[in-house]
Amino acid sequence: MTQYDTVIIGAGMSGLAAGIRLAMFDQKVCILERHKIPGGLNSYYDRQGRKLDVGLHAMTNFARQGERGRPLTKLLKQLRIPYEKLELSQQNFSRIVFPAHDLAFANDPQLLMQDIEQHFPHQKDHFARLIELVIHFDDVNLNNKPQSAKEKVREVISDEYLLEMLFCPLLIYGSAWENDMDFSQFVIMFKSIYLEGFSRPRNGVRTIISLLIEKYKQAGGELRLGTGVKKIEVEHETVTGVTLDSGENIRTGKIISSIGLPETMNIVSKKKVIPAVGNMSFAETILFFDKKPVDAGIKETIIFYNDNDTYDYKKSRDLCDYRSAVICLPNNFGADDYDEGLIRITFIANFDQWNALDRKTYLQKKKEVCHAALSLVAKALPQFQAQLLYHDVFTPKTITRFTGHFKGAVYGTTEKVRDGRTGIKNLFICGTDQGFLGIVGAMLSGISMANLHGLMNGETA
Repeated sequence: MTQYDTVIIGAGMSGLAAGIRLAMFDQKVCILERHKIPGGLNSYYDRQGRKLDVGLHAMTNFARQGERGRPLTKLLKQLRIPYEKLELSQQNFSRIVFPAHDLAFANDPQLLMQDIEQHFPHQKDHFARLIELVIHFDDVNLNNKPQSAKEKVREVISDEYLLEMLFCPLLIYGSAWENDMDFSQFVIMFKSIYLEGFSRPRNGVRTIISLLIEKYKQAGGELRLGTGVKKIEVEHETVTGVTLDSGENIRTGKIISSIGLPETMNIVSKKKVIPAVGNMSFAETILFFDKKPVDAGIKETIIFYNDNDTYDYKKSRDLCDYRSAVICLPNNFGADDYDEGLIRITFIANFDQWNALDRKTYLQKKKEVCHAALSLVAKALPQFQAQLLYHDVFTPKTITRFTGHFKGAVYGTTEKVRDGRTGIKNLFICGTDQGFLGIVGAMLSGISMANLHGLMNGETA
């Protein structure tokens, strides 16, 4: 029977990062991934010669080469990956579009501050106080207690319309809560989007995954793709190993799971209470055109679109909620490595309704999502006139099929476990349900959990 120091379940960003840290320090590590392609929620696939990213719209937490103390530069140092290997291109700028106001932001926070001063002059000083609050809050403290971000932000932002606009990108890019988020996560997202900003590696998420896998294997780690974990074996409230879908047993003294807290507890041999699964899932249409948005003078990188004065961030009553969307334009980063125009449209969706459809109806409804996405492009970007060359649609059901996340819940459970502990000795989690957000956050989560529970002496329960 094979024996490892640590087994990591899931070859997403957090699992790969955790594996690198442990393998660097001569641990015998094996990463088990059910699917044949790594990446988890940030994976990729090919269709008709076109390269499609799944989760990556943009990397948050942009930092310039040489900048110290930033999340991105910290994780690169921990993983010993040279900055230049990412080949990052910055966003042009992004916009938050509501009926009455339109706010632009970029990787320099001055643009957002100027727009707030123009559209909400009475909130200029309030926004400055919010920035101070965010900067001085210790968002990575593992002992932070959950608290409503909206309640906290209302202490400094008095205009509800501005509050709704500021929350819009932060909620849809990271919150498992409906219509709110934990304040620690708000701070993480506020810094990563408004104070640091967006970028994209050349060739998208494949670049990041390739770098992580290369570094992991160089460190001596073992990666087994197409290898699902059927059961986490526990004796006397302590992990002893895993049983694979194939029936193979693997022994280990420690497990770090990146597949989600409910999903992890569901495969523990001695059942524990399974945390509630979040309601937030999405459907996305990927559109390829014969022209690029910049050909029509469109320079925005991402548009957070909402056609109401309030932002209704909650489980859709229908298959999709078409009142709001993320409009991502990957061509509009500093460097464009696509030959065709590309627009990605993301709607809030309802897993239960999608999952209940028969195959014929399911395929028809996917066509309707594509039609809605094209209609939104025409409405939000009327100057863009181009021929559609190819499209693909994924739904909450797709997310569950390829990631294993219950109910297609991209942001996991509402019950985050900051210290990564599960109540079972030597079983830990990393990733979204540990409370870190985004691609950079996921990798930092893997690093922090590997450091805390895998490399540091101390309590491991």
